Amino acid sequence: MILLISDLHLQEERPDITRAFVDLLDGRARHAEALYILGDFFEAWIGDDAMTPFQTSICQALRALSDSGTQVFLMHGNRDFLLGQAFCKAAGATLLADPSVVEMGGEPVLLMHGDSLCTRDLAYMKMRRYLRNPLSLWILRHLPLSTRQKLARKLRSESRAQTRMKANDIVDVTAEEVPRIMQQFGVRTLVHGHTHRPAIHKLVVGDQPARRIVLGDWDRQGWALEVDEHGFQLQPFAFP
Repeated sequence: MILLISDLHLQEERPDITRAFVDLLDGRARHAEALYILGDFFEAWIGDDAMTPFQTSICQALRALSDSGTQVFLMHGNRDFLLGQAFCKAAGATLLADPSVVEMGGEPVLLMHGDSLCTRDLAYMKMRRYLRNPLSLWILRHLPLSTRQKLARKLRSESRAQTRMKANDIVDVTAEEVPRIMQQFGVRTLVHGHTHRPAIHKLVVGDQPARRIVLGDWDRQGWALEVDEHGFQLQPFAFP
């Protein structure tokens, strides 16, 4: 069995989400072959060198899961793209590229965070290209801690304000981009998060039946995609 989750936006201000995540690690995830976290694991991440005690406790919880035998995979989201190899090494996790193709349920599955599919949001896509540039990443990681903290607060505030102002079709994935990238990678199943609109969408890619599975964000409840001999099951669950 494999579990996939995304968009937990972990932060000290939401202990209910943290408790639900730790419960998942101590319960279902212990029986899983692998746990995939597809981005926006943390509400914000300003560098592995700036880990708070709260973030360290999450790292230790992941390490305990990894040491128990469950493989842990992390992917960058738009909130935590500065998460690096130092955190992953300490957590016993593997950092996945976005996008990545992984064998699941007897087929190749394309895994993404999902923000790169929102191509109609031109302002965000421009900012994303700038922030993910290797030179920009190097500069960001070497800024003073106080500067990174201020920058993170500014970006989060602007992101919230702009999202409220944008039309729904702008902040959702571009319909034409989905089959294009699925054909590029030769898959019939795509799993992503980011949009906070959990669903399983049926579609046709290259005259073949296909599906796009959107993971839900953790806010009023949690979401997990379970892949086993019964197939792909997207399930909500109540917080403890």
